[in-house]
Amino acid sequence: MSAPEIHLEIAPELALFVPHGRRSGATPLVTDGVSSLGHVVESLGVPLTEVGALEVDGREVPVSYVAKAGDSVRVKAVERPQRVPGAPLRFLLDVHLGTLARRLRLLGVDTAYESTDIGDPALAARSAAEQRVMLSRDRGLLRRRELWAGAYVYSTRPEDQLRDVLERFRPELHPWTRCTACNGLLKEATKEEVADQLQGGTQRSYDVFAQCQECGRAYWKGAHHEQLVAIVERAIALRSERS
Repeated sequence: MSAPEIHLEIAPELALFVPHGRRSGATPLVTDGVSSLGHVVESLGVPLTEVGALEVDGREVPVSYVAKAGDSVRVKAVERPQRVPGAPLRFLLDVHLGTLARRLRLLGVDTAYESTDIGDPALAARSAAEQRVMLSRDRGLLRRRELWAGAYVYSTRPEDQLRDVLERFRPELHPWTRCTACNGLLKEATKEEVADQLQGGTQRSYDVFAQCQECGRAYWKGAHHEQLVAIVERAIALRSERS
């Protein structure tokens, strides 16, 4: 008995995941006749976190569907903005996305980050336990079934990474409310409360401070404040454009 052949069309947005020969139009693909359509798509390199819908002959089917000979399959990209059901929207980032983590925290987005490589099983388990969207460029990690939710980070540039996450998920922004070091919430602080963290010039030049309620780190409008303000203003403008 011959293996069934289907016709598979991948959305242009997902072209980077698949071999060049499958990047335009419907192309034939021989399947084993028993694997789910979700497994077939993943075997081509496309993480299911990036798939919005699977259609067979124009009707939507679940990832568990087993394709039959002659099926015309369309793999659509996830819709944007993407709605994540359940818990309040919050993220978990792997060891390679430290700058993105700090920028999301700057915007007041609840963002956990692992600064060491704790391994895919532990990351997936934390995503599930804390109901956090796993952000990563590791396709293998995003294929783990125990993930609560996940998303591929398409760029290597922090500016583009941040824009992509903001456009995809449209999180609520509360700038200047989280510690960029540990994700804790900030509170107003007096100069006396943070005096042990200030050098002479800072003590003389600044009077307005905040402090992390978790790790105790002090914040003030220092030399890099204008750069941070620019990041915040761009993010707010982007959200306004998309709302």
